[in-house]
Amino acid sequence: MKRLFDFTVSLIAILILIPVYAVVALVIYTKLGRPIFFNQVRPGYKGELFKIYKFRTMTNETDSDGKLLPDADRIPASLEWIRRLSLDEIPQFVNILRGQMSFVGPRPLLVSYLNHYTKEQMTRHDVLPGLTGWAQIHGRNATTWQQRLEQDQWYAAHQTFRLDLYILFKTFKMVISSEGNSTAHQTGMGEFKGLDGGVPHDVAKR
Repeated sequence: MKRLFDFTVSLIAILILIPVYAVVALVIYTKLGRPIFFNQVRPGYKGELFKIYKFRTMTNETDSDGKLLPDADRIPASLEWIRRLSLDEIPQFVNILRGQMSFVGPRPLLVSYLNHYTKEQMTRHDVLPGLTGWAQIHGRNATTWQQRLEQDQWYAAHQTFRLDLYILFKTFKMVISSEGNSTAHQTGMGEFKGLDGGVPHDVAKR
């Protein structure tokens, strides 16, 4: 039922949102130029690697040492509304259509984080990664890494279709009200470097 829901809704959403894709792409092209899309390899179910898609909303500005500025400083004010409404995430409907992601699940994080997870934290990869999830309706990036990973672990252990519908409903309310959805919340967690003595886990399929 979960896969049927994901496939059907993502296909319908892509078709309905074609005008939105076009408008967002035009705005990004006008403000940032090419590329319009950002893509990056992320670990999915059981650590299998896939390429995630997003609309690009950040510049490549660097400091005097040539290092990229913090994420929040590289988002032009004219593009903040795209992040606030989570429109930068809608290209991931393609990932959902392909079966690489689900509408609900732990957010796909960086490949480099795999080597820092404990055995318990690795259970977040026992389900498909999602566009939104249990952690996202409980503080988004305004929480600590430990809280977020515990929430991901809880979801992986308790996932049901009914729970997914509840998370989608709560996510919709948050996006409409912009609750917990500021640019600062989306970019403020920093890099995950391991908790509680995380040990390497070579789970990524290369």
